[in-house]
Amino acid sequence: MLTKRDLLRSAALAAITVTTAKAVPANAQAKAEWPDIREAKAIAEEGFIYGLPIVMNYAVMYEYAVDRNSGQFKAPFNQIKNEARVYTYKDTAVITPNSDTPYSLLWLDLRAEPIVLSVPAVEKTRYYSVMLCDGNTFNYGYIGSRATGGEAGDYMVVGPDWKGATPPGIKKVFQSSTQFSAVAYRTQLFNSADMPNVEKVQAGYKVQPLSAYLKQPATVAATAVDFPRIDKEMVKKNFFEYLDFALQFAPAGPEEKEIRAKLARIGVGAGKTFDFKDLPLTHKIEIGLGMKDGEEKVEGYLASGQKDVNGWKIGSLFGDRQFYSGDWLKRAAAAKGGIYGNDAVEAVYPMAKALANGEVLDGSKSKYTLTFPAGQYPPVEAFWSLTMYDGKTQLLIENPINRYLINSPMLPGMKKNADGSLTLYIQNKSPGADKESNWLPAPNGEIYLVMRLYWPKTEAPSILPPGDGTWKPPAIVAAK
Repeated sequence: MLTKRDLLRSAALAAITVTTAKAVPANAQAKAEWPDIREAKAIAEEGFIYGLPIVMNYAVMYEYAVDRNSGQFKAPFNQIKNEARVYTYKDTAVITPNSDTPYSLLWLDLRAEPIVLSVPAVEKTRYYSVMLCDGNTFNYGYIGSRATGGEAGDYMVVGPDWKGATPPGIKKVFQSSTQFSAVAYRTQLFNSADMPNVEKVQAGYKVQPLSAYLKQPATVAATAVDFPRIDKEMVKKNFFEYLDFALQFAPAGPEEKEIRAKLARIGVGAGKTFDFKDLPLTHKIEIGLGMKDGEEKVEGYLASGQKDVNGWKIGSLFGDRQFYSGDWLKRAAAAKGGIYGNDAVEAVYPMAKALANGEVLDGSKSKYTLTFPAGQYPPVEAFWSLTMYDGKTQLLIENPINRYLINSPMLPGMKKNADGSLTLYIQNKSPGADKESNWLPAPNGEIYLVMRLYWPKTEAPSILPPGDGTWKPPAIVAAK
């Protein structure tokens, strides 16, 4: 989930808008190494698809952990920020944010030494998860209700180059493929009165360097980094320069060797023979066109690369390095669909922007309903939800009742039909006082709906495997 939807859309035209004058390398050899414009365009297309999640992640990291004046700043590296609230329309750094569970957010700098994460004992009835996601947007580990149970424990996170023994008391070691990494804690909130209990759980989340955990002298601090400022306009012009910067903290895996070598041909990453900015303007224009083609491929994958089930797009887009195995298009689609999503075993995300017949969901033109037959709610071990987003920005929407989602803990307060089924009213204006308990407010425009099934059941009926499971989400229906 790059910062703000508009940023993503305009990034594809990056090089076309570059106004930097054509620069000439100092020697003829460097000039001879320039790819021709057709090759530059092809590399840009592939490179954009490869680099999109990496640049998106950098933008979020910059707002959350670097720029204290971003308006979205959480905490410096290696310090946890507990949010005693759920996300609202005011949270704009991450697209398609979860508003189910209060977040605790942490950005790790693993360059100096490993970091130890400690979690408290959490009651079995309360779902929680700790997702480790590195700068490549690989989900490289989990702690929590499903993955490790509800017991207290200490876990160690190490950087890509770390080698060493596991200290006594550490339950498991997780290795990030990059030197900076995100950690997202999700703690279930049952209702507004439950927040103090969530805060007690959050207070038990501890973060400390390995040296502190071992009660040893601190290691020498890592060298300070001059993080380049990033915003919507800057990414339009400098996408590959941000990618170039981020890659220095991400040693190439075996499946990345080929794309990294290609990127070096246009001055990006280790092994480059000149800077990207030294390319002739004609090459930069072709690169801009290549990026546009790359974004269209990402959009196409989101539209057709997943199974269509009653109008819902269902697939398994998130995972670790092995899960992607060099499928950069799938990784880019995952990030653009909603960066920092969970592995399917942790959560599945049916997404809908249209009816089953392909008609775009639009709150300014229609009212909609979604009906779950009696006893046929999404099958989960934890809980499920349906969240409303603006179809263009993929952000939560401001609405008169401050309701961004409907989830299973809300069921006791909702009205069922005579046959035991549950109908949700998806529309811009209130459906009336008698139906308002079941109202999910929609924008006065395009709609993006995301269902979340946390810890999906594995036995039938199940949504697993994603898109081919025995449980199918019901179709959204336009009201007559």
